[in-house]
Amino acid sequence: MGSRTASKDIITLRGSAAIVSEFFGYAANSILYNRGIYPEESFTKVKKYGLPMLLTQDEGVKSFIAGLTSQLTEWLEAGKLQRVVLVIMSKATSEVLERWNFSIETDAEVVEKGVIKEKSDKEIMREIQAIMRQIASSITYLPCLDEPCVFDVLAYTDKDVAVPFTWIESDAKLIKNPQMVKLHSFDTKIHKVDTLVSYKNDDWDEQ
Repeated sequence: MGSRTASKDIITLRGSAAIVSEFFGYAANSILYNRGIYPEESFTKVKKYGLPMLLTQDEGVKSFIAGLTSQLTEWLEAGKLQRVVLVIMSKATSEVLERWNFSIETDAEVVEKGVIKEKSDKEIMREIQAIMRQIASSITYLPCLDEPCVFDVLAYTDKDVAVPFTWIESDAKLIKNPQMVKLHSFDTKIHKVDTLVSYKNDDWDEQ
């Protein structure tokens, strides 16, 4: 007698952490590409989440993002990661121009008791697709970055987390009187990720 398995719908803590950290890697690449932080020709096109996605070929950036996603996976599996922020700054002045804020809510019961949740891969992918489409269209709602820029990543963790030697304590790199755009969120049933981008409001300076 045949049996049908629904294993694809099962989400474990480790599986959820992998989904979320991989999302951050692709989202970071997409932000760097769409905001023009690195030259267009330094990216290569791949298919992911049912969409064409761009990945950097710059070895330094690839290494940084790989290290980032590896560390985020560890914190996500421990339920210790609260937020990740990709910050875009002026290369000349270090002024913060944009903050891409990803807030994470973790189901504490899953971390403490190893409870398993259910949600289909397709549903999670659709939710991530919506965020990636918004990042790709960011040029339509964010000011043009008309100067060379650099980026950094901030991670907000629980206070009892030891800072890895490759990370340093940092200020929040806030923007004074920012404009904000809330983007879509996605939820694995274990980790919920809310996305918000804040940016420097040049109109404010002219008042």
